[in-house]
Amino acid sequence: MLLSDDLLLDAYRNAVRLQLEMEFVRLLRAEIKRRRLKVPDEQVI
Repeated sequence: MLLSDDLLLDAYRNAVRLQLEMEFVRLLRAEIKRRRLKVPDEQVI
């Protein structure tokens, strides 16, 4: 089963917010770019 675009973007935002491993964040960002989606703002609130 593939991850939907919305779930991918949510996962990316949460990974950044939770300050998870940078390699994981990079993998998510690469997939977002591969799908030609807009990368969400990376600022942690």
